[in-house]
Amino acid sequence: MPDVEGPLVEAAKRYLKERYGEDTVSMTVTANGVDQGNGVLAVDCTVRYGGTVSDWSKKFTFARGAVTGMSARMR
Repeated sequence: MPDVEGPLVEAAKRYLKERYGEDTVSMTVTANGVDQGNGVLAVDCTVRYGGTVSDWSKKFTFARGAVTGMSARMR
């Protein structure tokens, strides 16, 4: 069975790095509502920005396989 979440997680990590300059320390999928490239991927993650490490719950919105938006709540 193919790893359907792997490419979504990698896209989310890239989005955090390119858009916010965050380095992902860890990322765990909590819910996957993405079907055929569209939907929402929910994760719990730890990110590093500068010298600060913080824990977040984030939801990435996907359209045609690409991240189009994100919401976040600090844990």
